[in-house]
Amino acid sequence: MQVLYFAWVRERIGLPKETLESSASTVMELVEELRAREERYAVAFSDLSALRVALDQDLSDFDASLEGVREVAFFPPMTGG
Repeated sequence: MQVLYFAWVRERIGLPKETLESSASTVMELVEELRAREERYAVAFSDLSALRVALDQDLSDFDASLEGVREVAFFPPMTGG
């Protein structure tokens, strides 16, 4: 699956996107896999209340299933303006 990182998430991880093979069945399991990879991922995913996730471009929750998902995007909450 493609994993996309936006704004400060991208800055902390150092990549705009990557293709991953994962055994995760939910977004939260994917986050745990990413946190365990390297310190930069652990820092980026340290406060999930400051993150949002979209699955195949639809806003979702961290307990959502990854079955059939091709793209996961992580980004900070959007603000109006």
